[in-house]
Amino acid sequence: MKVGILNGESMQALTFAKQLNKAGYYIVLFCDTKLSYGYCTRYAHKRIICPSIKSETKKFHIFFQNYLKTDGLDVVVPMNDYSAKYLSEYKEELKEKVRFSIPDLDVFMTGYDKNKLMKVCEANNLPHPRSLDVSTLVAGFDTEFKFPALIKPNETTGARGFKKVNSFDELWEHYESIYREFGDCHLQEFIPPGGMQYKVQLLIKEKKILNSSVIAKHRYYPIHGGSSCFNHTIVNDELIKICTEVLQIIGWEGFADFDLIEDPRDGTIKIMEINPRVPACIKASVISGVDFPNAIVDLSLNKPIKEYTYQPDKYLRYFSMDLLWLVSQKNKWESFKEWKKMMFSSKHFLQDGELLDPLPFFAGACSSILKQLNPKFRASKKGMN
Repeated sequence: MKVGILNGESMQALTFAKQLNKAGYYIVLFCDTKLSYGYCTRYAHKRIICPSIKSETKKFHIFFQNYLKTDGLDVVVPMNDYSAKYLSEYKEELKEKVRFSIPDLDVFMTGYDKNKLMKVCEANNLPHPRSLDVSTLVAGFDTEFKFPALIKPNETTGARGFKKVNSFDELWEHYESIYREFGDCHLQEFIPPGGMQYKVQLLIKEKKILNSSVIAKHRYYPIHGGSSCFNHTIVNDELIKICTEVLQIIGWEGFADFDLIEDPRDGTIKIMEINPRVPACIKASVISGVDFPNAIVDLSLNKPIKEYTYQPDKYLRYFSMDLLWLVSQKNKWESFKEWKKMMFSSKHFLQDGELLDPLPFFAGACSSILKQLNPKFRASKKGMN
């Protein structure tokens, strides 16, 4: 059976291609660039350069329809927010031609739109940062809202468009330019640094959780608003319970990835957002026994879904970014002692490569470093400071 991976250039495509290849599927990667992690993996059978789903959605849709007509696919799986939203938006048109597991658009947007998600959490007394819908303020203010706070676009990834402000005057000073680039925004209380951040990954069908994992994020690069570069799988049933409740309330079906943050002021762990696709660190779940790639394909094909045995306490290092984290530290020696922990442990794995599939590491590392050196990319992350 043929499985298409949208945004196959991504790092998470490495894990999907390997797991699904091992299971006997024929893997087709749809990529918008060759210099990338996924394009170079040995586990793909076919690689196709196509229009960008993010910036050329309609052009990609025409391309993808033609591909389905001429070559065909049995299943398609999205690797980032843009390809997940694309499948949800065009669900009615595509579901007769290829199988996939994505919520209907109204449900999808209730989870993906950060402002709508915060309203769901507020209405159901679920832990979340206090938020205000900027569109309802009409240049006014809420006297009870406390600063500092973040201006956050309702739809964005990787902290792009975030801006820390200390008053309503600052909000209106920066809002217009952010709105022009990213669309509607909300204002959210700033959670001070010092608390742990978490990921909860869930696969849900008919309001029942079939598989789950929890990841503690220990390091990031860039330090504020960057990608996690050293993660640890843990057990936390309370976080699974809270995130499951959110999905059940909004009627979500399929895979969901939650970002949560611990508030160091009171220890409360708060829901920040739902990522409607698999994250770059999905390998952390796989090495801990939960084969989400095959579970997602089984769900798409309406097959019985195996409930995997979760075996946590594994460490996943995004090596190229973690190395940049080390280089960026002022106290190199003390940081190195922390950095090298678990390096040679049997519980330690690399997120961005492996010995049996070495090319993605070099291609992806070059691509990532070039991205970090791009002033526009770095500028998009500065709003967290």
